[in-house]
Amino acid sequence: MRLVAAFGAVAAGLIALVAVLAQAADGRVPLPKPAKATAGTQCVEPAAEMRRNHMVHLEHQRDETLREGIRGKKHSLRDCVSCHAAPDPKAGGQATARPFCDACHAYAAVTIDCFGCHATKPEAGRAR
Repeated sequence: MRLVAAFGAVAAGLIALVAVLAQAADGRVPLPKPAKATAGTQCVEPAAEMRRNHMVHLEHQRDETLREGIRGKKHSLRDCVSCHAAPDPKAGGQATARPFCDACHAYAAVTIDCFGCHATKPEAGRAR
């Protein structure tokens, strides 16, 4: 457990260092620019709503799925991945959701654990 905590502290420090090194000339850290969705034409919610509250929607969907067995609703993580997967250099160029998610999470110094269990790659042949 101590090793996990130490790793988390080191990761947070590295993210902070990257943010400092990436500061713009005026001293401000540039806003993240996540890749546009590759599938579909419109998100399930307006962009401003998703930027502010995506975690609330995902947690609500998670609770319904785990506790009530409800799957495939409007705020499904699987659907997020299917639209927001982009070429990922860390995955040998395969499309994953990590570049999209990491852009803002690194900026906000937030660690996500979704992909410890969930696939970051869209399912082959999954239609929207």
